[in-house]
Amino acid sequence: MQVTPSNAADKFDDDDYPAYTMGRAAEMLGTTPAFLRAVGEARLIVPLRSEGGHRRYSRYQLRIAARARELVDQGTPIEAACRIVILEDQLEEALRLNEELRRSNGSANQPTGP
Repeated sequence: MQVTPSNAADKFDDDDYPAYTMGRAAEMLGTTPAFLRAVGEARLIVPLRSEGGHRRYSRYQLRIAARARELVDQGTPIEAACRIVILEDQLEEALRLNEELRRSNGSANQPTGP
């Protein structure tokens, strides 16, 4: 597939597109590659691999890693920080789904005519 300029821009607008190398990701987070490896080993984030085998991170993964780093900086052990972030993410998703269900059930219960 040939990448056109608009197609490339679409990829960078995608929060899940693995646009960042480990070095760049660590620099953006103000941390080390070892920290990124550690959150990967804890299965908080699973980076995609380039054709050459290098880790690549998405913006979404960097936000997740940044939250873990906040907790670690506050003294939380890395394994516990990763578990907290996973639970926070699951809770956020459950709340979002509940809100969608409320909206769809609310519109289904609305009268449809006079």
